[in-house]
Amino acid sequence: MPGVVPGRGDRSGSRLVAAGVGSGCQLVISEVHAVDVLLLTTGALVFAGLLAVGISSLIEGEKVPFHRSLIAAVIFPLPILLLGLLDFPGQRIAGWVLFGLFWGSLLVLVLPVRIAPTPADGEPKNRFDERDTIFSRADLQSGTKRLQEYYKRRPQNLEADERFRAEPGLLSPESREADRLAFAVVEAGFFTEEHLRFITDGAVSTERLDPEPQEITEYIRELGRYLGAHSVGFTELRPEHLYTIRGRREWYGKTVKNDHRYAIAFTVEMDYRMTRQGPRPGTVMETAKRYLQAAEIAVQIADFIRRLGYSARAHISSHYEVICPLVARDAGLGEIGRMGLLMTPRLGPRVRISVVTTELPLVPQPRKFDSSVIELCEICEKCAAVCPSQSIPRGSRTEENGVLRWKINPESCYTYWCKVGTDCSRCMGVCPYSHPDTPLHALVRYLVGHAGIFRRVAPFLDDLLYGRKPGPLEPLDWQKVSVGTGV
Repeated sequence: MPGVVPGRGDRSGSRLVAAGVGSGCQLVISEVHAVDVLLLTTGALVFAGLLAVGISSLIEGEKVPFHRSLIAAVIFPLPILLLGLLDFPGQRIAGWVLFGLFWGSLLVLVLPVRIAPTPADGEPKNRFDERDTIFSRADLQSGTKRLQEYYKRRPQNLEADERFRAEPGLLSPESREADRLAFAVVEAGFFTEEHLRFITDGAVSTERLDPEPQEITEYIRELGRYLGAHSVGFTELRPEHLYTIRGRREWYGKTVKNDHRYAIAFTVEMDYRMTRQGPRPGTVMETAKRYLQAAEIAVQIADFIRRLGYSARAHISSHYEVICPLVARDAGLGEIGRMGLLMTPRLGPRVRISVVTTELPLVPQPRKFDSSVIELCEICEKCAAVCPSQSIPRGSRTEENGVLRWKINPESCYTYWCKVGTDCSRCMGVCPYSHPDTPLHALVRYLVGHAGIFRRVAPFLDDLLYGRKPGPLEPLDWQKVSVGTGV
């Protein structure tokens, strides 16, 4: 039987030396201490966590964070693991210090603390004329009476508008990102949606049902989700939700008259990989698809309500009476972020919106201002950093028309659209809130919403992983088809 004797230079007698009889060899066996187990476990967890981030990124089609996560998975756990494996004077003290610093820092990051109160954005004092939107101005045709009348009334907009008219134009075959197949898909989508604008309103059934307001509210919420909506919200329709004057198509110049009491807002999800292709054509393909989807949901639900015996109208692309982001915000679907878009809790700005207004009695939920979204936008500024036309402001919100907000430059933004031929979407694609709704990103969003210190660190972590100015994703394989121009 081998004899066992205490080893020399061991840590408090923890190291034992086993002498093999007749073999002349000694086998050094270390007693495992608690700190070693904790360090090895921590290192393994760090490795597994970073590896999970890498795998998640690969599934999303994001190669840069995939590679960075793999490198981090090798480097970051190494000091922790080595400290748990090596033996040297003071190792145990160093181990406890490192273990305490790591988990203590992590605990501080996720504490549900609020750094500083953020004021709510407020309500607009004055209503808005749709004729002043950039899309209405883009519809104006040279040499027409309508164009002359508009710039006589708004001469300050003429110079900026002439700049986007000098570019090839949205979906132009002469634009920088021209793609005949992709642009044909987009035009087909908008052509289909154009036909829906004639059935946004209609006759109301003479037989009126009398559903209980709370029950029909929940029924419509679930119906919207069943039809493909990502989220559905309800609010009382207020004057500031409505345009004063219409600015599109045959309704141009007509006064908005809408006496409905309630509004229902719907969002539909835009595909992450298509959106992240911006300013390449994939993003405008996705835009057209989701505008059509949102329109289909709104038109169908408005018709459903009219069949119950109540007036209802769908508000869809190019046929709005309402400012959809404001309605959606007040319906509890999100906040208005730095880029001027609705920031939803799970998808960020990666949505399209439609609205139904109605006289059907509903039970709207009161809006709960989510200051965490505004606070992250204050710190992040990633959308402003990547914006090709520098149309998104940096810094804090400013007051305009009674509302604290970031005001983008619509003229320079749309001019860039007309140059590249697509709706760009660079800001939407790189927003930290826009990442796919996976368990990993859901955890990050939860911490951003509840932990003030983590909220301040999150933009830095996103930059570290994805880059401060991540490039667009490549088109999917099925999109990579080239065609001639024909004869």
